[in-house]
Amino acid sequence: MVLSEGLIFGACNPLLDISVKVSPELLERYNLKANSAILGEDSHLKIYEDIKTEKLSEIEYIPGGSGQNALRTASWILKSPNVATFVGCIGKDHNADIMREKAREVGLNAVYQVTDKASTGTCAVLITGNDRSLVAHLAAANLFTSDHLDNQEHWSHIEKAKVIYVTGFFFTVCQPAIMRMAEYATKTDKIFSVNLSAPFISEFFKDPLMKAFPHVDLVFGNEDEAATFSRVILGVETKNIKEIAKNISNLPKLNGRKRIVIITQGQDPVVLAIGDEIKEIPVPAISSEKIIDTNGAGDAFVGGFLSQYVQDKSLEKSIDCGIWVSGLVIQRSGCTFPETMDYQ
Repeated sequence: MVLSEGLIFGACNPLLDISVKVSPELLERYNLKANSAILGEDSHLKIYEDIKTEKLSEIEYIPGGSGQNALRTASWILKSPNVATFVGCIGKDHNADIMREKAREVGLNAVYQVTDKASTGTCAVLITGNDRSLVAHLAAANLFTSDHLDNQEHWSHIEKAKVIYVTGFFFTVCQPAIMRMAEYATKTDKIFSVNLSAPFISEFFKDPLMKAFPHVDLVFGNEDEAATFSRVILGVETKNIKEIAKNISNLPKLNGRKRIVIITQGQDPVVLAIGDEIKEIPVPAISSEKIIDTNGAGDAFVGGFLSQYVQDKSLEKSIDCGIWVSGLVIQRSGCTFPETMDYQ
């Protein structure tokens, strides 16, 4: 089935993932947790030199960035060219060329903003066992500006989209662009979706996140992100994910639709909340020896979900696809895909 072009529009920080297995001691040296995501500071700049000398596996260079991963996943599943469009800022370098090529391979329409003021952003993906620690250096990705959307050709992709998706990470870069898309989605009755992305988003970008939240129809996150959101923003100290999801769903909203909240918990059930209605969708177990790299699993889940959701499949079916593809991705290195797509 050939789908309409531009059903999904996404905005985030395009990064080239530099993925490698390292020792736990390397994480300790930089005060990193085994399964976390942070924005790199000056103290982390030497990490790229260190992983070259302390690597426990070959270094892999994989197109990344949370939103780009999600839309690459959706494009791979849907097998229809340009069904998804992605924006973010890149530099004029070889890393940017790699990302363009990988986007084209799966049919993703990447409408990058290009700057000569910084190099393409990178993300160190430090793998220890089944865990990964992400240290992002945004570089060019941090220079995205809202005027990229002033171009009518670029804005037309938003006009035709059924779902507009932004990650929490994009709140660190261009809040005016987010609000512009959020307000337009509410005005035109489009689905506006946000990913909580990482605990530090709720901790340090609370105000812009909550400014956009009345427009948000669909929320993604994992259990750690949800617990931090509850503690910092809702003022409720709990790890009861069902309660948190219900509370997020019931936050004030501008249109008449109930907010859909989807929280993943690794191999524990996915929690779905729509107002006061709560469901749990089981996740098939994957043996630890099959797990290669959990980097990108949450992004792949979102991509799988959106691939079905834009086809008007049920929420349960959409979640099922998200579970399937995230389970596939964690058995590979980075957010990458096999040649054949056999989801039914």
